[in-house]
Amino acid sequence: MEDEMLEQLMYVLNQLVTWITAGAMVFGGVVPYIPQYRDIRQTQKAEGFSTYVCLVLLVANILRILFRFGRYFETPLLWQSIVMIATMLIMLNLCTNVRVATELQTKKRSFTDFDWSHFWSWSRFVDYMQCVVAFTLLVAYITYLLLDSSLFVETLGFLAVFAEAMLGTPQLYCNYQNKSTEGMSIKMVMMWTSGDTFKTGYFLLTEAPVQFWTCGLLQVGVDITILFQVYYYSRYPQKPVSHSASHTTKAL
Repeated sequence: MEDEMLEQLMYVLNQLVTWITAGAMVFGGVVPYIPQYRDIRQTQKAEGFSTYVCLVLLVANILRILFRFGRYFETPLLWQSIVMIATMLIMLNLCTNVRVATELQTKKRSFTDFDWSHFWSWSRFVDYMQCVVAFTLLVAYITYLLLDSSLFVETLGFLAVFAEAMLGTPQLYCNYQNKSTEGMSIKMVMMWTSGDTFKTGYFLLTEAPVQFWTCGLLQVGVDITILFQVYYYSRYPQKPVSHSASHTTKAL
C-alpha cells in the first residue's frame, strides 16, 4: 500500500516538474523583454534597443513552426514560437510609436515602397505586419512544395535555430556602433543568458534535433559577448559617436 502511494506521489511530482519545465520553455523567452518594454515606455526612447532583434526572432520562430510540419519536435517549443511572435510584434508596435512620436520625419516610409535602403525602418506598424505576412506566406508556399525533401526540411530547421542563435548580434552591433550599452536593458541580456542556458539544457535532455542544441550553444556565446561589452564600455568609456553614427544606430 505504501509502495503504491509512493509511486503515485512520484508520478504527481514528475508531472509537476514536466509542466513547470514546459511552462518555463513557453513563457521564459518572453520575460527578458518585460524590463526593456517598461524602459522604453517610461523613457519614450527606443534607440538603445535594436528592432532587428525583433526581425531575427520573427524569422526564426516562423521558420521553426514550418519546420514542425516536416519533423516533429516537442509541443512546448511550438507554443514558445507562437508566444514569441506575439511578443515581438508588441515590441515592434511600441518602438514604432515611440520613434514616430520623437523623430521629425518629412517623408513617410512604407513597406510597399520596396526601398531596401530603409528596410525594417518604416513609419507605421502596419508596414511591419505586411512584411511579416508576406514572408510567412512565401516560405509556407515553398515549404508546401518541398515538404517531401528531407534535405529541405533539415535545412529549414537549421535556418530556424541558426537565426535564433544570431539573436544577440543586432544588439551587439548596436552597442558597438554606439560605443556604449546605455539605453539597453542589462536585465534583458542577463535573462537572455540564463534563459538560453536553460533552453540549451532542455534541448539536450529531450533529445531535440541536433540543430537545436548546437545553435543553442552558439546563442549562449553571443549573450556572454554582450555581457562583456557591458563590462568593457562601463569600465573603459569610449568617445561619443559622431552624428552620422548615431543616425545609423537609430535605423536599427
